[in-house]
Amino acid sequence: MAFLSSLAHVFTKYGSMFGQAALLTVSLSLGTVLISTILGSLVAFMKISKNKLISSIASVYVAFIRGTPLLVQIYMVFYGLPMLGIKLPTFTFLGADFSRFSSGLIALVINSTAYVCEIVRGGIQSIDIGQTEAARSIGFNKAQSMLYIVFPQAFKNILPSLGNEFVSIIKESSQVSVIGLAELMYTTNTVRAISFTSFEPLIIVSLIYFILTFVLSTFIKKLETKMAKSNRA
Repeated sequence: MAFLSSLAHVFTKYGSMFGQAALLTVSLSLGTVLISTILGSLVAFMKISKNKLISSIASVYVAFIRGTPLLVQIYMVFYGLPMLGIKLPTFTFLGADFSRFSSGLIALVINSTAYVCEIVRGGIQSIDIGQTEAARSIGFNKAQSMLYIVFPQAFKNILPSLGNEFVSIIKESSQVSVIGLAELMYTTNTVRAISFTSFEPLIIVSLIYFILTFVLSTFIKKLETKMAKSNRA
């Protein structure tokens, strides 16, 4: 009972901080999902291109990003951009420094794009070549065949994998706390320090992460079911 009382006290007193941090985490994750899905698809098209130079650039990018830790990439973006003379805006965004938010977003996008690329590439290459040949036989060019025939079918196949990647983004966003961005994990450590409690804030943030990932997973499953029904129809 004493623990539950302490947990309720921490949540009541610092609930607004957790709420603002959750909003920042959702904004960071949503931005990453939207941008990395677009860029990941483009890099996937580059990787399967018959142009050796374009294909090689995409392959090197994917191999390097997947072969290095996200934490290192976050540090490289945060400290590397100023060294290159790139200054990010420093106004306040959702109670946080936008330069830190944008640095975290860029790092997460760079990381996620490589994984989305491989998911999309695998989905495209899983579609039977006969689909492309059939599309070409009725007058579609290569781009139209990919856009209207192959990619829509591939998207249905890769949706579960994309869903897993999006869930991972929400959890991996906690690593941007190392650059001082006041998202959920950073706020949790702040609350632990000022409340002199170690375990209760961790319970609260765990529940928040669970709710966020559960809602996203449920949405993805419903979308999968809807697409499955449309295929049967």
